Amino acid sequence: MNASLYLAAFSGGALTLLSPCILPVLPFVLARTGRPFRQGALPLLVGMALTFAVVASLGAVAGGWAVRLNQFGRATALVALAISALALLSPRLADWMTRPVVQLGDRLSNRVGSDTGWLGSVLLGVATGVVWSPCAGPILGLILTGAALAGPGVQTSLLLLAYAAGAALALAVALRVGEERFAGLNARLRTSVWPRRVLGAAMLAGVAAVASGADTGALARLSLNWSNGLEQRLLQALPMGAAAAETLPDAPRGTPSGLPVEPIRPDLSGAMNWLNGEPLNLQQLRGKVVLVNFWTYSCINCLRTLPHVRAWAQKYADQGLVVIGVHTPEFAFEKDAGNVQKALKRLGITYPVAQDNDFTVWRAFQNQYWPALYFIDAQGRVRHHQFGEGDEARSEQVIQALLRESGAEGTAKPSVALDTHGPGLPADLSNVRSPETYLGYREASGFASPSGVARDRSKAYTVGRLGLNDWGLKGAWTIGPEFAQLDESGGAVAIRFHARDAHLVLGLVAGHGPIPFQLTLDGRTPGADHGEDVDAEGRGVVDATRLYQLVRQHGSIGDRVVEIRFLDRGARAFAFTFG
Repeated sequence: MNASLYLAAFSGGALTLLSPCILPVLPFVLARTGRPFRQGALPLLVGMALTFAVVASLGAVAGGWAVRLNQFGRATALVALAISALALLSPRLADWMTRPVVQLGDRLSNRVGSDTGWLGSVLLGVATGVVWSPCAGPILGLILTGAALAGPGVQTSLLLLAYAAGAALALAVALRVGEERFAGLNARLRTSVWPRRVLGAAMLAGVAAVASGADTGALARLSLNWSNGLEQRLLQALPMGAAAAETLPDAPRGTPSGLPVEPIRPDLSGAMNWLNGEPLNLQQLRGKVVLVNFWTYSCINCLRTLPHVRAWAQKYADQGLVVIGVHTPEFAFEKDAGNVQKALKRLGITYPVAQDNDFTVWRAFQNQYWPALYFIDAQGRVRHHQFGEGDEARSEQVIQALLRESGAEGTAKPSVALDTHGPGLPADLSNVRSPETYLGYREASGFASPSGVARDRSKAYTVGRLGLNDWGLKGAWTIGPEFAQLDESGGAVAIRFHARDAHLVLGLVAGHGPIPFQLTLDGRTPGADHGEDVDAEGRGVVDATRLYQLVRQHGSIGDRVVEIRFLDRGARAFAFTFG
């Protein structure tokens, strides 16, 4: 893992101090400002950072048992925080509620005259770390996605710990500055009951907000574009790609094409299943030029790359090019071999495809992106890579150069006509102002429904007021870590976006048949601006779990609101993408 990613994680955590999502935990942190920093705020922040790293690691890589454990832990932490708040408000009231339990509250509270409460501060930090939900900006989204892909391990935990440490350090600096500025307030915290009661009331408000989900609803409606912009510029400034194109120590430094040999040992042996042919390995393909395409069938960037990959497979097959797709899933439904087989047929893919559900091949290539193309020469060495869509002309030049190195002739053939209908059409990047937007709570941002997110339980929502890139739900939905699931007919999902095309990854609950839906664009039927999976009247059908093109505009591009209303329950909505 590039050290730059750790730096980005730490910096992203520090930037949470400028984000409104830090507000719910501030009362818990401020509750320790009446005691020395080393015994109050410092152990609290350490406990918060360590606990957040553990909880987030489990949430990113584990299954349903971790979700249930986290729910129990959150409930326990909220009770402990509430008791601590009550002890600040009135020790008599807390004692009246329950004398045995209040002892825990006293340990977590800021008792007057106690100079040895570091353990209570740590425990309060642990409880705060369990309930803290930072805003899912670009950096945290990258970390959580990487954690889910890499699986459990030290690297996953260290990345999340770096993020939490950045947030803790920023809070520590702010508290130290605050202590110097407001030394008189700290003295009053030790001797006066009213400042303690104010903090206790703030803590109770924070507990209530977190318990009800109101914190996520309110904060999601605040504009985070400026802080997200800082994170995005930071990511762009730091070199965090996969291995750079450097020469291996034992590789020949001069090659006929001038392409370097990259420090990657490619290996396909970890694939769990092969489609469109028998299993392949790079040893048996020596003498051939191999193009390896990492993709997944609901990824819009991958779908826009596929027409070129299909064309190269057809155009250069006689010269010795072998194209291999490595299907590495982003969502759980993409692990199903039947779903992938249907996608291959629908997308016209006939070259071999390896299923890499466990990300074994992904890690062997040190990959980090969808899509990612790796160009392997006739001796089995990686000579070039292309991360993300675009630069197709350069990619084809690399194929031709490697084929010439292998002794192939006649590589300068005319281009094959590309099949670029529907999502395969190149994006209108000059007009894209909307990012990929996940609807599962693990990576969701921009949720505008007024009552906030209720995790893993059914709740009735209203859409609310939508700013640009805000989205909301209407009707009864259950929001899980990956998707939002409709629990009763007539529910809808809506988003305000700015792009030529709008897509939504949709699916079905097991056992449910095709689900018809009705789409409106700014409250009207889309007409000529309908996407490939919708007609001019806005009618469409969810018949499989895949990406659906909802809107393709043909006139001027501006902010639009698209709403999809489902006529039956059982639909699942995963992520919006734009182009």
